[in-house]
Amino acid sequence: FTCRRVRKTTVGVTVLIKLYLSLQYSAVDSNPLSVYVMHPFWNSVVKFLPTWLAPNLITFTGFMFLVLNFLMLAFYDFDFSASAAGHVHVPSWVWVAAGLFNFLAYTLDGVDGKQARRTNSSTPLGELFDHGLDSWACVFFVATVYSIFGRGESGVGVLTLYYILWVVLFSFILSHWEKYNTGILFLPWGYDVSQVTISIVYIITAVVGVETWYQPILLHFLYRDLFTVMILACSFAVTLPMSLYNVLKAHRSNTLKHSSMYEAFLPLFSPVLLFVLSTIWVIYSPSNILELQPRIFYLMVGTAFANVTCKLIVCQMSNTRCQALSLLLAPMAIVVLLAVTGVVANETLLLYLWTAAVILAHIHYGVSVVHQLSSHFNIFAFSLKKPSSD
Repeated sequence: FTCRRVRKTTVGVTVLIKLYLSLQYSAVDSNPLSVYVMHPFWNSVVKFLPTWLAPNLITFTGFMFLVLNFLMLAFYDFDFSASAAGHVHVPSWVWVAAGLFNFLAYTLDGVDGKQARRTNSSTPLGELFDHGLDSWACVFFVATVYSIFGRGESGVGVLTLYYILWVVLFSFILSHWEKYNTGILFLPWGYDVSQVTISIVYIITAVVGVETWYQPILLHFLYRDLFTVMILACSFAVTLPMSLYNVLKAHRSNTLKHSSMYEAFLPLFSPVLLFVLSTIWVIYSPSNILELQPRIFYLMVGTAFANVTCKLIVCQMSNTRCQALSLLLAPMAIVVLLAVTGVVANETLLLYLWTAAVILAHIHYGVSVVHQLSSHFNIFAFSLKKPSSD
């Protein structure tokens, strides 16, 4: 199958995943917390799940807990200022719910694959569904955590959080870039640590209040600084070096799938361009759009990133060549141009319209993928029952 022929379909998935049938899912999870603590816990949890429960339904439910957290905090802290001194703080019960929902989402994300093997229902749709939703979950997770510290005097600036979000997004895509080049998905260590830590921090915040995070840890080093340092250190000191090492190791053993540097780094072109376009908008915005609408801007960036990443996931699953540029980036370039030149006077309205367009486009893409794969494999996405042959 040539890439040209594949791209004539709506999303190119049905043809691509046929190639996946001859491949075996290969992933490496060497994180001690995951191996010695979480996997035994998930093995116990999955035994309580009914055998009629579809793994994809578990995956989707976990994802919706993160969306619920995002919406819940958006209601009480839309502009990330509620945690600042002198503002009405988020109620304590919201933090308790956020901690429980975050841990439930993490747990369901850990047991969906085990449920699939337990019910003998593993399919390429399940893998794509899982990783695809994970790519979108990044923005919901980061934006919700941001409300703990907020953007006040003792908080984190919206521009700083914007760059932190991008560090998290690139940390996520590195794993799939590794698999695109090596054929093996090396699960990042930072994911498990961050999920457990944040769930605990939500509960602590409910007990001690957000004022606790105003206090310095040592001299002038605040908790907000620890939050930033932990994310940067995890990404640049652990995730990035391990990704480069795994790719270099594959190169030395002659198991690298792509011989040229251009082909090896091809999947990163679209995410980098997305970063450049969104950053141009942030820096040259006439109305300082990130200060006005940080939550919506983060949502737009995270959703566009998820759309770009899902296409890479399809390529690495099916062992096919990745597109250099995502089609979503062409209209985004136009939107950014309209924004920074001031052609559209109401920049906030432009952001809202573009964010809605990106969300709808990504949902349409996801629904198309699920529909094509479900039809091809003759399965239901959210049920273990088989479709009627009539």
